[in-house]
Amino acid sequence: MRIAIMTDTPGWHGRELKRAFKARSVDARYVNFNVCGFDLEQRSGITMPGFEGTLPHAAFVRAIPGGSFEQVTLRLGVLHALREAGVAVYNDARAIERCVDKSMTTFLLQRAGVPTLPTWVTQDVPTARAVLMRETSAGHRLVMKPLFGSQGAGLRRLGAGDALPPPEECNGVFYLQRYLDTGEGRWHDFRVFVIGDEPVAAMLRRGKTWISNIAQGASGEAIDLNNAWPELRELAVAATRAIDMDYAGVDLI
Repeated sequence: MRIAIMTDTPGWHGRELKRAFKARSVDARYVNFNVCGFDLEQRSGITMPGFEGTLPHAAFVRAIPGGSFEQVTLRLGVLHALREAGVAVYNDARAIERCVDKSMTTFLLQRAGVPTLPTWVTQDVPTARAVLMRETSAGHRLVMKPLFGSQGAGLRRLGAGDALPPPEECNGVFYLQRYLDTGEGRWHDFRVFVIGDEPVAAMLRRGKTWISNIAQGASGEAIDLNNAWPELRELAVAATRAIDMDYAGVDLI
């Protein structure tokens, strides 16, 4: 069994994955997306250094590096092609496309009946401004998020009297979501890890600010899922199914 770990920088996560695969007698090799592509003179038509003769049995996508629209499209195209060639891809390109776009993620969660905060996504500045005025007039604050982003980077909290940033600061897309206040100074949320529809681990994250990402200075403590609220397990599995992912880290607040 040969598996490609798709990542440009293996780091701690990549090393742990490789070690875990080795313990299961699986030959795992790192593959950098930047050197993958297509060569239609080859039998498979797909170029993957380390797998020149035969494609891997599976590909585990650790991360897709950023880049131009064309570069990201090509990298997703390679994942689509692997699936077409019979290679199991975790998570596959379709799931990645759904979860990397916050607007589609939110739409699918709401459509599947997973409790979701009111959210508005628009390219129109007057529409975004009207949402902000209407929500703040009703006593709500909004969180503005980059459509593509992770680790809590680029989040803004908007309240009464605040102005929208100019379109060029958000790449022309305003993603606005109602802010759920857990109490000033008591910022926290949960992350539940799901693999194959099974919750396997969870943590409580306590933020130093209202952004509860570990990358933004929050602390995490493990939760015993066997004794945790059943809602944590149920919501995490429902969210993972809604996006049709093989594995996921689901944030709950």
